[in-house]
Amino acid sequence: MNLPAESTHSRKRPRQENIGDTRLHGRSLVLLRVAWLTLVILTLGIFFASLSVYSAQLQTPCAGASCWYTQLSAGQVEALKGIGLSPGVYAAYTVALTLASVVLCLVVSTLIFWRRSDDRMALLVALLLVVFGPIYATSSIVAVPSPWRVPNECLYFLALILLMLVFLLFPSGQFVPHWMRWVFLVFLIGLVPTAFVAPAFPPYAPVGQLTFLESLSELATIAIVQIYRYRRVSSPLQRQQTKWVVFGIAASITVVVIGSVPLLIFPTLAEPGSLYPVALNAFSTLGPLFIPLSFGFAMLHSRLWDIDVLINRTLVYGTLTVILAVIYVGLVIGLQALLRSIISQDNSVAIVISTLAIAALFQPLRHRIQAIIDRRFYRRKYDAAKTLEAFSATLRNEVDLDQLREHLLAVVQETMQPEHVSLWLRKAEQRRQPNADR
Repeated sequence: MNLPAESTHSRKRPRQENIGDTRLHGRSLVLLRVAWLTLVILTLGIFFASLSVYSAQLQTPCAGASCWYTQLSAGQVEALKGIGLSPGVYAAYTVALTLASVVLCLVVSTLIFWRRSDDRMALLVALLLVVFGPIYATSSIVAVPSPWRVPNECLYFLALILLMLVFLLFPSGQFVPHWMRWVFLVFLIGLVPTAFVAPAFPPYAPVGQLTFLESLSELATIAIVQIYRYRRVSSPLQRQQTKWVVFGIAASITVVVIGSVPLLIFPTLAEPGSLYPVALNAFSTLGPLFIPLSFGFAMLHSRLWDIDVLINRTLVYGTLTVILAVIYVGLVIGLQALLRSIISQDNSVAIVISTLAIAALFQPLRHRIQAIIDRRFYRRKYDAAKTLEAFSATLRNEVDLDQLREHLLAVVQETMQPEHVSLWLRKAEQRRQPNADR
């Protein structure tokens, strides 16, 4: 018989707020499954029927304020012809990227529908992804006269509704706080001019400015609600889901920001005849592809806990890349200016020295950035690692069993934070008893 040690430590975790059950049953489940299938058919029908209008719009040079951001200006058309490309090639490439977005969103939506269609939140995300794929074409066609303008306006309106609804309900499937449902109704009314009126006016028109301010207020509300959920309501599993979605959105925004930085540094790239905005539009189309993937990981619970490692590595290597790039450019420019009279305008020496300096700085700088990020953003894990290191040193030097027991219980409590800790020890005479019986 084993006897318990005297040291037993217990702690109760705070109870999570009850957020209810989001499972669907019976007739409501069947109706929503039929709604998903119907939406897939209608969305694909409207999209492919409008594809010729979308392609023609991409090939038509725009003028002045009537330009849509995917359209080419007259100067850009001439610049494309100067490098041997036609507007048709640009249109084909843009349509291909839009098709890739539609296919990816539809595949992820189908996987979510197939595996978790009985979950209200998962099915709502699946509905969003169906209309999210063609949103580039949908939002573009509503700004031009077309027989398919009204169906695309309705599809665009539905996409805005689902987008807001998903982010107000995610990840629990319920409004938190409960009065947010009334805020959603107010924003729902404001989405009507955004989808059906604003696209017909230039962005600087009063209607466009009002819808822009409304969009900012909606984004601010969603951000506040998600922060409140994450800090006060969400379970550990739901927090991982939120991290995945936030990571996908952040990656999409980062793609656009990285592409836009050269426009601020070199204003000539934004001139009407420059091809850089064309390349930026094509590059930016790849950004939103991260969003359906992040929703897929979040809703299917696939590799859900890997997001912490992914965020950590992204922060470390993203920061490291930016710092090394700035150092490299600064070294090249500084060394060229310093050695210009010696090397007779030859910059090969400056490049070699700068490259060697970057290679020497890579590992020390990476370790330093890793330590800073761990200490700043992953404080609990950082403290746990330090606690284990200290316990290892104590284990090598401590000889008092009672002291060692107390240290062990303290380490387990601090690093793992369980609800109950119990250490059981067998007395020496009991360990020798089986041998005596033999």
